[in-house]
Amino acid sequence: MLNVQVNNFAPQTITSEDLQALDLQTTSSGNLHLLQNGKSYNIEVVEIDHAAKTATVKVNGNTYTVTAEDELDLMLKKLGIGAGSSQKLNHIKAPMPGLVLQFSVSVGQHVRKGDAVLILEAMKMENNIKSPADGIVKSIKAKQGDAVDKGQILIEFE
Repeated sequence: MLNVQVNNFAPQTITSEDLQALDLQTTSSGNLHLLQNGKSYNIEVVEIDHAAKTATVKVNGNTYTVTAEDELDLMLKKLGIGAGSSQKLNHIKAPMPGLVLQFSVSVGQHVRKGDAVLILEAMKMENNIKSPADGIVKSIKAKQGDAVDKGQILIEFE
């Protein structure tokens, strides 16, 4: 079960059965095509922020921000526990294998939660990797053009 919110409208609950019932196909360009209630939708994933569980998508040319919460997220919220609220930022790891296109920070720079710190290309998509918390960049462990593995440390913080 997921709680999905689009552009800050009221959240909708989606079950695994709902997802399985979708007529959703991957196109040759790597985008998605959805056919629902006789209507055709072309979907392009523009950006995914795995830490914040958000995605920016274009549907038939219109841009939407989608946020998803699973059952654990909902339980933590109900208990008043903010995900990551007690975490100290030590490093940022690659969320997936890919190619480092660009770093947006430098050593010694102070970053805030949500600041874009690097762009990682994976599966022909550019992913803006954002800082999950405030911190100061201690070191950058990769360079532009490097191929990185999932879980590889990319940036260390003080």
